[in-house]
Amino acid sequence: MAATRLIAMHISKGWTLKDSIKAKTDYAENPEKTEGKEYVSSYACSVEAVAEEFLLSYREYEKRARRKYDHEVIAYQIRQSFKPGEVTPEEANRIGYETAMRFTKGNHAFIVATHTDRAHVHNHVVFCASNIKHTKKFRDFHKSGLVLQKVSDLICLEHGLSVITPRPYGEREKRTLFPKREAFRDVIRESVDAALSKRPKDFDDFLMELQRQGYEIKRGKHTALRGRGQKRYIRFRSLGDGYSENDIRNKIGDIGKGRNPKEAVKRDDKFDLLLSLQDIIANGKGPGYELWAKKYNVKNVMKAILFFQEQGLRTYEELAEKAEASANRFNKVSSEIKLIEKRMDEISDLRGYIINYSKTRDVYVKYRESGYSKKFFAEHKDEIMTHKASKDAFQKLGDKKIPKVSELNAEFQDLLSRKRALYAEYRDVKENMTKYQIAKYDIDKLLEIGEDKTPDQDKKKEREPSR
Repeated sequence: MAATRLIAMHISKGWTLKDSIKAKTDYAENPEKTEGKEYVSSYACSVEAVAEEFLLSYREYEKRARRKYDHEVIAYQIRQSFKPGEVTPEEANRIGYETAMRFTKGNHAFIVATHTDRAHVHNHVVFCASNIKHTKKFRDFHKSGLVLQKVSDLICLEHGLSVITPRPYGEREKRTLFPKREAFRDVIRESVDAALSKRPKDFDDFLMELQRQGYEIKRGKHTALRGRGQKRYIRFRSLGDGYSENDIRNKIGDIGKGRNPKEAVKRDDKFDLLLSLQDIIANGKGPGYELWAKKYNVKNVMKAILFFQEQGLRTYEELAEKAEASANRFNKVSSEIKLIEKRMDEISDLRGYIINYSKTRDVYVKYRESGYSKKFFAEHKDEIMTHKASKDAFQKLGDKKIPKVSELNAEFQDLLSRKRALYAEYRDVKENMTKYQIAKYDIDKLLEIGEDKTPDQDKKKEREPSR
């Protein structure tokens, strides 16, 4: 199995033609990667003087063509990677040589360098853009990469190696997880917090601290800054609430008065879970934090009561019923989505088995006619195993009739439409359930419903009247 890629190699910017060719061939022939150039072969050129011969060939072509362009293609590289453990470096070099010879039809000089520094053995084939007769130049035609892959696959099959089976786009594994990219504004907000932690005296002192962190400051009507890797300046007012120039000045003023800078908070109608004052006291928080928690709880209780009235609820039992109904509806929609996704996965698997069965049927028939020959099995192992896997999947269906691919496609599209419609409802139901659950929690905390009193609290209450 070999994956191939065709890469055009240009004259590097600011480099001469000679230096560009030498840099590209030197990397391919790197002794550390080719075990002392043991796995380097060539055609129509010398391994030791390949850069000089490529240069002479290309100079001769330029004289005959009577034209010269900047940043022109001077060579091409074929990168051919093999499956780990499937080939030896010697065999990989032979396969690379045959691939280059067939792809260029023997009209271009080339070197084949087999690298063994990675887990997978791979070839770097570099061939000169001008042909051996110095009259023509190789043109990277449309879909040349696909032609190269087919030539490589054919040679791999001739050497008894496996090949990559192309799959339709709908059957490929799709990437769903991507590395999180840190935005410039997130980095700047962290830098602003770090600068404020230094307790600057005024706004100018704050900007000096940012400059020490490596930022460029642009003053004007709207102060902006630019950090490492940024092409443009970013204004403070675009960093969000709590990070505008006025907000930062207010925070610096709070620092001067001996108070901790408070972050700007959006004023909205959302309410959050109430804080447990007993936990705050037990964790050793100070009286100031306790006072803030009491105010925070009062605000959220008022929001919960307002939500209670907006929904037309008159009793606590109605709120509990609504919360339970919204939770049940959410669970029902979630279950329906999971069932649809499960069936879609089954359809995808079954559709793949049907397609693979039809593709490998002729090979399996020949295998059976050969009397289950071991030699035939070794030559067509992948196709035979794929066919058997498809047959095993069909046997699990029992007496059910194997559906047609068109029927599965129609059912898959129907399920996909239902799933999209349910996802729209899922978002609304989830948001509604969250509001009811938080409102019920806040009301429960207010009415002390479901809270178990500890023995210490009971003793404390018994002692209070006797004081």
